[in-house]
Amino acid sequence: MNIHEYQAKKLFAEYGVPVPEGAPASSPEEARQQAQNLGGSSWMVKAQVHAGGRGKAGGVKKVDSLDDVEAVTKSLIGTNLVTHQTNADGQPIHHVLIETPSAIARELYLSFVVDRATKRVAIISSTEGGMDIEAVAEETPEKIINTFIDPVVGLQAYQCRDIGFSLKLDKKQIGELSKVLNGLYNLFVEKDLSLVEINPLITTAEGNVMALDGKVNVDDNALYRHPELADLYDASQEDEKEVRARQFDLNYIALDGDIACMVNGAGLAMATMDMVKLHNGEPANFLDVGGGTTAAKVTEAFKLILSDTKVKAILVNIFGGIVKCDLIAEGVIHAIKETGTDLPVIVRLEGTNVDQGKALLSSSGLKTITADDLNDAASKAVAAAKG
Repeated sequence: MNIHEYQAKKLFAEYGVPVPEGAPASSPEEARQQAQNLGGSSWMVKAQVHAGGRGKAGGVKKVDSLDDVEAVTKSLIGTNLVTHQTNADGQPIHHVLIETPSAIARELYLSFVVDRATKRVAIISSTEGGMDIEAVAEETPEKIINTFIDPVVGLQAYQCRDIGFSLKLDKKQIGELSKVLNGLYNLFVEKDLSLVEINPLITTAEGNVMALDGKVNVDDNALYRHPELADLYDASQEDEKEVRARQFDLNYIALDGDIACMVNGAGLAMATMDMVKLHNGEPANFLDVGGGTTAAKVTEAFKLILSDTKVKAILVNIFGGIVKCDLIAEGVIHAIKETGTDLPVIVRLEGTNVDQGKALLSSSGLKTITADDLNDAASKAVAAAKG
């Protein structure tokens, strides 16, 4: 789960990470009031969306009067911001962050992520802040510094110094960076985060270290331990279908293809998508209905799939273990009848009560296409989608 910049910076401040003074606003009038409260003669107005590249897309502007604070806020709120990280529709803007400008001397990059290869928290840092870090990693990989934290001993002082030296900071700044790194590591661990990114982390004209931006991603599986973070969820920033999937405990991610996949188990779902690609098809989604699915969940999954107008075929690939194949077959039959879809539905069942499941589909009177194995199912789904 992602949170907004202003929410991330509030967390940073709680853990001792310096951030510019600022406050969110949801209307031009509130933005003007927040700017007055901050004082000064100029302010930053920053659109709050779950996407990077806001500055290049016109979502971050410096203004020099209270009237301009109102005018810029009015031009942003209620619109969609399209950046290189969004689709063509962009992300809706409901809030802006009014912030005191910072005198930037240098822009650096800093992030904390879970490195699954080493099973450790990794710190990624670079002198190339303010840029697309993916481009830096591809074009000048030597400028990316990776530091891995042993979970037994935690972040060590020498690691903080090494990162500071690599970022070409002076002695005072390395001391400040050490506090930032320790604060972010504690935040990362205590709040069960999967990503913290600051781009840019700046040194100011006065020589201080400060987080000028903030991106935080929370591990969804740990949200039950952090209701205060769960309350920060902004459904407007996600695909509408993915929001509906959450309500029915379905794992759904929208893609750009035309073959909808309904599978139980994340690994099987990935394998199904790979097989569709192998047969020159394009998956329309990742959809894992889970091991404890029911006929009702299968119906909701079908409704979710059919809300995507690009879908031309539906591939159901279920391995019956905890959930028996005949129950899945009943769910598929009920879903097709309730939704009234005329799209081709390819069904591959395997496992517990597979023969009973196939018999139910055969006697249903519906024009489902049965498949013997995953390869057969993917081949038939691609052929059906192509007409």
